Amino acid sequence: MTVRRVEKVSIQEHMAIDVCPGPIRPIKQISDYFPRFHHFPPALISPKPGPTTSHRQNEDQDRHEGDRSVGQGNTNDCWEMCPVKDKRRTEFHREKVHEADEDSYDSDDATSLGTLEFSLLFDQKSSALHCSIYKAKGLKPMDSNGLADPYVKMHLLPGACKANKLRTKTLHNTLNPVWNEALTYYGITNEDMVRKTLRLCVCDEDKFGRNEFIGEIRIPLKKLTPNQTKNFNICLERKLLTKQPSTMNAIRGMALYEEDKEIGDSSVEERGRIFVSLCYSSQKRGLIVGIIRCVHLAAMDSNGYSDPFVKIYLRPDMGKKSKYKTSVKKKTLNPEFNEEFFYEIRHDELAKKTLDISVWDYDLGMSNDFIGGVQLGINSQGECLKHWFECLKNKDKKVEYWHTLIKENPDLSDD
Repeated sequence: MTVRRVEKVSIQEHMAIDVCPGPIRPIKQISDYFPRFHHFPPALISPKPGPTTSHRQNEDQDRHEGDRSVGQGNTNDCWEMCPVKDKRRTEFHREKVHEADEDSYDSDDATSLGTLEFSLLFDQKSSALHCSIYKAKGLKPMDSNGLADPYVKMHLLPGACKANKLRTKTLHNTLNPVWNEALTYYGITNEDMVRKTLRLCVCDEDKFGRNEFIGEIRIPLKKLTPNQTKNFNICLERKLLTKQPSTMNAIRGMALYEEDKEIGDSSVEERGRIFVSLCYSSQKRGLIVGIIRCVHLAAMDSNGYSDPFVKIYLRPDMGKKSKYKTSVKKKTLNPEFNEEFFYEIRHDELAKKTLDISVWDYDLGMSNDFIGGVQLGINSQGECLKHWFECLKNKDKKVEYWHTLIKENPDLSDD
């Protein structure tokens, strides 16, 4: 019987062949996973490279020390204990500390609200403030998909919120919307340019919930130069708007914005303004009265709006032909009528007449509410008298003026 001889294999060879087929690598020490920080002198932590040390080895050593410096504990201590000599090490350490700070907490303060680009132009001749909304960049994500549905709304402060509100269209699923929309405030006077502030608010639209506030910008109109376009590209701020409705306005659904102290008292209620054109036609031998538009009307209904219409009355009474009425514009505080009415009258008789213009809120089945009025004639004052004289002086020329409505009722029936 033949006995087969078996060669003995050492434990080291067995482990190298069966267990570790690849190259044997050294096991990391425990100190690599749990670094300890000691207040060593700077010379021991970051020794100067000797003549035999290459630049590549020094760079690797610096990177290894930077990785060990950002670990558990206070990041400020790590920054103090790791002296930085050159520019690349400074950038590396700042990136590490920034990453550690971002991971340590989640706060809205670390999130940028974004910027808004727009321009403003006050046309002094037409009493209009033109607002061009161009685009926004880097808006804060508001939806679960990491995007937003942004739009911009504007208000003139102080003033009624709904009477001064303008807004752009909504752009969906974007943090960098481009609107390129032009919005206009009509009936802006030089006094408004001194005391009022334009508020631009960027919001996120929610179909099934309440729209969310992203950020706002406030521009005092006194910073604008008439007839000159001024461009803006400003970061949004977190300053939220507060409301302080008075008792009278709360009953009528008219909330007024609370304004900063330096701007003025927001509790002053404005009745609104009306844009009227007058022209005496020598060919037709009569006066043509144009009711163009109204702006910033007082809200008379509980929904915060009105259903305005305008009545004109040429006194002394000329019978049925002396009274006219425009159409009713539903649920608005800035109605646009663009309607003209004709009074057949000689030019010499017109100087003795007075034109009463009044704005009313239409109520179905109830008496209409008086909003405000203005009187044009020889007994008027200020802009009203000037408008009437220019009409009489310049035949066949259309003269247009803005007039502020007053609370005095011209004793007209509301039928």
